[in-house]
Amino acid sequence: MDRSGLVEAVTHKAADGGDLSLEQVGRVVDALFGTVDRAGAIAEALRAGKTVTLTGFGSFHQEDGEAGLRPGKALNEFVHGQVG
Repeated sequence: MDRSGLVEAVTHKAADGGDLSLEQVGRVVDALFGTVDRAGAIAEALRAGKTVTLTGFGSFHQEDGEAGLRPGKALNEFVHGQVG
């Protein structure tokens, strides 16, 4: 899934009964993950030496100077077909 696919999927899931546009969701995705020109909130936190934890999904962290993702239990179970 590329950025536009992610924006479309998030818009579809989040707009249940609401009025969210692709542009609005795109701005949120860019603010969270960043763009080529600007770092997102996750990258800024990692640069500051912080860990970003999304309960159930996992945590973004620095590992040996590289950005990493440690998947959470809920994400692992979903990916392996144990839930949902």
